[in-house]
Amino acid sequence: MSNIMETTRRHTRIDSPIGPILLIAEDGLLCGLYMKIETGWLPRTELGPRDDGIVPEARRQLAEYFAGERREFDLELKMLGTEFQKRVWEALLEIPFGETRSYGQQARRIGLPDAPRAVGAANGQNPISIIVPCHRVIGANGALTGYGGGIERKRWLLAHEGQQQNLI
Repeated sequence: MSNIMETTRRHTRIDSPIGPILLIAEDGLLCGLYMKIETGWLPRTELGPRDDGIVPEARRQLAEYFAGERREFDLELKMLGTEFQKRVWEALLEIPFGETRSYGQQARRIGLPDAPRAVGAANGQNPISIIVPCHRVIGANGALTGYGGGIERKRWLLAHEGQQQNLI
């Protein structure tokens, strides 16, 4: 008798103009999109087995985004986090393509004007980058503050969306 629980997670890797991207699905829904995929950064149990047939719609929409043919994603996502994190991530989905917001603006957007650092911390834990556009949040002075995928990827994504000027 096996006590190993059957996982519903699967993962795949896709190529992009900003390097390889790891996609993770749970119960058939996208729950992770990661750009920094060095060996050992995420436990194998978090990935599930490789399955290059998962989330075909997410793969298609990402290809369209990178080709400059898509400005909004229309995907059902499985956001796994605390209620506060989910609230922050939902607010990220409201930032339009080609626009940026500061952490303070995002904090005010969710009704917590005194919590830009907490919003920044939750922003940094976003497991579905690009689609949940945490790259669109910058410092109040226009600085490209930390980004889980790396500042150069953030710069590339913002430039891809037409935000080249005024970025420090």
